[in-house]
Amino acid sequence: MIVGIDLGTTNSLACAWCDGAARLIPNALGQLLTPSVVAVDEAGEVLVGLAARERLLTHPESTAAVFKRYMGTTRALQLGERTFRPEELSALVLRSLKADAEAALGCEVDEAVITVPAYFSDAQRKATRAAGELAGLKVGRLLNEPTAAALAYGLHELGRESCFLVFDLGGGTFDVSVLEMFEGVMEVRASAGDNFLGGEDFAVLLVRECARELGLDETRLPPAVRATLREQAERAKRRLSTEPSAVMRVRLDGGGEREWTVTAQQFEALSAPLLARARAPVERALRDAHIRSGGLDRIVMAGGATRMPMVRSLVAKMFGRIPSAGLNPDEVVALGAGVQAGLKARDAALEEVVLTDVSPYSLGIDSAHEVAPGHLQISFSPIIERNTVVPASRSKTFTTARDNQREITARIFQGESRNVDENVFLGEVTVPVPARPAGMETIDVRFTYDINGLLEVEASVHSTGRTASVVIEGSPGALTPVEVAESLRKLAALKIHPRQLAENRAIVERADRVYQESLGDRREAVGRLISRFLLTLDRQDPHECREARAAMQRILDDIDNETYL
Repeated sequence: MIVGIDLGTTNSLACAWCDGAARLIPNALGQLLTPSVVAVDEAGEVLVGLAARERLLTHPESTAAVFKRYMGTTRALQLGERTFRPEELSALVLRSLKADAEAALGCEVDEAVITVPAYFSDAQRKATRAAGELAGLKVGRLLNEPTAAALAYGLHELGRESCFLVFDLGGGTFDVSVLEMFEGVMEVRASAGDNFLGGEDFAVLLVRECARELGLDETRLPPAVRATLREQAERAKRRLSTEPSAVMRVRLDGGGEREWTVTAQQFEALSAPLLARARAPVERALRDAHIRSGGLDRIVMAGGATRMPMVRSLVAKMFGRIPSAGLNPDEVVALGAGVQAGLKARDAALEEVVLTDVSPYSLGIDSAHEVAPGHLQISFSPIIERNTVVPASRSKTFTTARDNQREITARIFQGESRNVDENVFLGEVTVPVPARPAGMETIDVRFTYDINGLLEVEASVHSTGRTASVVIEGSPGALTPVEVAESLRKLAALKIHPRQLAENRAIVERADRVYQESLGDRREAVGRLISRFLLTLDRQDPHECREARAAMQRILDDIDNETYL
């Protein structure tokens, strides 16, 4: 069985194509969204999802979130006494979604279409594939999130030629893609984005401003207080989407409680720099696609952060029209992944659609240019330009730069900067050349880039016919096969909290968070509530546990009525 998975920065969810429609799959708690959060408890047991997110406030030192932003890097995250790479944490989220899908569908799930930001680099895409492998999934395809959103909106079913733009602002990343549909082909014309712009950054603004207004040094606050501020900021951000103001409250170690009221106007003013950053990728995508905004048939919104009125207002002002937002922005990417899973399974209810993709970054080599007699300057020479439709093969001709040069080494880079040191180094290829005066020997350097992100570089010497080539399969920060095997061994040894007990664990963690947030009589009452519930669980009567859990849920909802899932 193939499923579609939206592996998000803040939340993740799974979808399957069943009975002629994309069907979102609920998790063990009956919810569609699974927080992309992983925690390790005192017994060394791994928690994923809502129970882990509740521990962000109570046990921040052993809980990890927003690790999608570190995919493709060597960064390690410490959870208690354990260390995890971002791929391993993502694999735990994927494994949880896989178990939920198997429980809902009643069959084994062995393959997945996983969505990634369109602006993800080669290393980040390889890291996502590695996460899928660690979770026990064959990654049939990595699907760009904006393309998934377009599929969910049914744009693949439009009979006429059309051109549309997808504005996808999620929890941690921002993508914009211009797509064109014609004769059963959905072609990505151009993509741009910002891998460090998302809803998380808007919440960080509120954290910093609240700390400043209250005269607190954010860098010196205890982890638990910082976690409280972060949660209060997330709640305030969501409340300001529908209300004129919101209050952020924080209890300090000394026992006192401080609060700050922020208005929607203040929040929008604070967010002006982030909103300005969103304009540049839109303009770049339109420019690279050679399309003016008036030539677009539709603007599609995706990503939970597009719920903020100021974001929708920004898009409406940029394009002079109201964007399409008929589908839940938190779910639209997963729905599209489910459609693609159906296409991959060749479901009879779906007409075949050809999806093309582009290289999100330019690929090239370093080369020397004579800027003055005897003075050479090294700079980046793109060979495959960004937004080239893949698979693609391109070549350029270069000459020797020095007299009696005996070999040419082409260093391979990914990026857009003229300064090679500001781009990502991928590898190098060296080919011998006859010793002759500078400029007398020439070589062709050919780049061949396929849909799976494999890059082959070949250097051919004109005078001798000698060639040298290299295939760039790995990327800086990507797991090696040996590291993948070691990660599989490590993950297999972890104690994963049983799925069937997820509801009980989630509500206990929520109650513990409410207890730590409370004071006085309310705190004592929550403490007694937790004790009674734990005694009920010890008796292991399913009916009694279910009734106690429902009663506890009602009481906690009355006390803590600001959930944001």
